[in-house]
Amino acid sequence: SEINPRIILASISGYGQSGPYRDYIGYGPAASALTGTSDTTGYVGGGPEEVGVSMPDPNAGITAALAIVSALERRDETGVGDHLDVSLFEASAAYGVEAWMQYALNGTQPERIGNRDPWMAPHGCFPCQGEDEWVAMACASDDEWRTLAALIDPSLVGDTRFESLSARKANEDVLEEVVRAWTGKCDRWQVTLVLQSAGIAAFPTFTCRDIVEDPHLNARGYIERLPHPETGSRAHAGIPWRLRRRPNGVRFPAPCLGADTEHALREILGYDEEKIAVLRAGDVLT
Repeated sequence: SEINPRIILASISGYGQSGPYRDYIGYGPAASALTGTSDTTGYVGGGPEEVGVSMPDPNAGITAALAIVSALERRDETGVGDHLDVSLFEASAAYGVEAWMQYALNGTQPERIGNRDPWMAPHGCFPCQGEDEWVAMACASDDEWRTLAALIDPSLVGDTRFESLSARKANEDVLEEVVRAWTGKCDRWQVTLVLQSAGIAAFPTFTCRDIVEDPHLNARGYIERLPHPETGSRAHAGIPWRLRRRPNGVRFPAPCLGADTEHALREILGYDEEKIAVLRAGDVLT
């Protein structure tokens, strides 16, 4: 900032640039445990669980991007940049506000409830026909339950064990057995289309292969297939937003090692051919 007061610098670390944890070693799973996410994730009667992916890493990146945009806006007003101190710990702790509010209001910890939800039932992943085939569904109201009940077995519509959310939560084990018995006889997409047509949120649980082959993601251009000089054409994730006024997407495949070295030296650093030759002769460049 002494050289250029307009500079904006974002630092991302495990626990921040200050505080008693600042020098601790940090990775996503460790930060996830600190945020309370692991403590609230797991099955009834079981211990804490990881969510399956390292959420603190992307959380910190997204938080940093938002902070940079905010700093740019502030710089437009003041002409002064800033140093943004972003941590995996804090970026992910912010996602646990519901649990925090529960503790703040009544001093209790959220229970581990597996795939269930405190305010919806049935809610979770249910087995379908085939090996390791599943469908996820969420009944958000009594009306949605009555619609689902009519599809499963019309006699369930008037069953007092399931007539309200509180009744369904009290009998959730039996409720899930009923749903599993129905989904287990059907194809996952069959269940999905029936429930979607009835106004109930449902979708198959996708594998990585399902995602790559998904017609919706491919139709929107999210799945990119660019030729690479060493690996050939491979499907990979694209940019997760669409621009209406101009095309967007991944324009180039991942560069090979050293592919842009000479361009950077010539065009950015201003090195001449002689200086580049010296570096290459000394095995400095790849």
